[in-house]
Amino acid sequence: MPGAFNWLAQLASITRFSLLTIPERKGACAAAAFGIGGVVAVLVGTLSIAQGFRQAMMASGSPDAAIVMRSGSDTEMVSFLGPESVRIVADAPGVARTAAGPLASSELFVIINLPKRDTGTDANVPIRGVSRMAFQVRDDVRLIAGRRFVPGRNEVIVGRGAAQEFVGLDVGSRLRVGRNEWRVVGLFTAKGGLAESEIWTDSPGLQTAYQRGTSYQSVFVRLASPDAFDEFRDALLRDPRLNVKVVRQAEYYAQQSRTMVNLITGLGSIIAGLMGLGAVFGALNTMYSAVSARTREIATLRALGFGSGPVVMSVLFESLLLALAGGAVGAAGAYFAFDGFRAATMNFQSFSQVAFAFAVTPRLLGMGLAYALLIGLVGGLFPAIRAARLPVAAALREN
Repeated sequence: MPGAFNWLAQLASITRFSLLTIPERKGACAAAAFGIGGVVAVLVGTLSIAQGFRQAMMASGSPDAAIVMRSGSDTEMVSFLGPESVRIVADAPGVARTAAGPLASSELFVIINLPKRDTGTDANVPIRGVSRMAFQVRDDVRLIAGRRFVPGRNEVIVGRGAAQEFVGLDVGSRLRVGRNEWRVVGLFTAKGGLAESEIWTDSPGLQTAYQRGTSYQSVFVRLASPDAFDEFRDALLRDPRLNVKVVRQAEYYAQQSRTMVNLITGLGSIIAGLMGLGAVFGALNTMYSAVSARTREIATLRALGFGSGPVVMSVLFESLLLALAGGAVGAAGAYFAFDGFRAATMNFQSFSQVAFAFAVTPRLLGMGLAYALLIGLVGGLFPAIRAARLPVAAALREN
């Protein structure tokens, strides 16, 4: 116990001396800290894009909701369902029901081109034809301006994300879709989910505008309970009149987001890795300079009986402290710069734009700080070993 106490006392003394010399090396220390901070800001900022995109997709899924498409379809774009198939799906066991009928919305999904507000370039925007039950099937949809469209009229309502990103989607505006002109009568939110990137109207009107006859592409269903999914799916898959694919909404949107999330995460990790390598060299240079400047001081402490262990730990502690300070600045900068920032990007599954908000979560901030500490550890390790191995006699003779 006395030995351990003596070791800790030595560590505290050497570390104190080390930290007191930082003002003399403030330029190099600040450069290393801010270099690490830049790496953390880039890492957290990039991953916040993937996190925000994932949250927008996953917010659209509900455990008691399912989507039915043609068998073999990965997205609604390539699916096709006839009116008889839609009726069979709505009448299947496990579907929740109200006095107005089963909670099933037969839907049509069409892509149109609209200019972005920031660049003016055209982008793909989804317009969805829905049935009268759509607002009960997706109970997270809330009007925040205007009113719902009236079936049979050329009227649409617009998701908040789409209205913020694209020109001509303000309430009261007129929009050309297919061969007709449509009036924007309402603005809605969907808890940040994918629906906020869409334009909604009634499905018969959209079928007419695009000459789709009575065909649909999907049926969104609210189940009686999450446990009713297996009964619902098995009934549809066993029905010889159908050739369909049945998935939970949460699973469907997770698949939709996987490609984009993996792409952003992979690119962000590569960029942060390359920048981190540069930050490691910056930390190495700073800590080697610190050891070089304190050569006689370290040798004197060793001659007075201080062990090599406390010397190593003091250098590492200084390096980790600088890294933590830089990482904290970078993480804070990423949070204030990126959290909640709204943007739109391509969903490679549906080839349509998805509006979403960057999400700087506590987990991402923790990852950023951990990465900063890793850089500090690697950057301080070799200078610390060098400090511990300095020959005492030779170091004392240095000027």
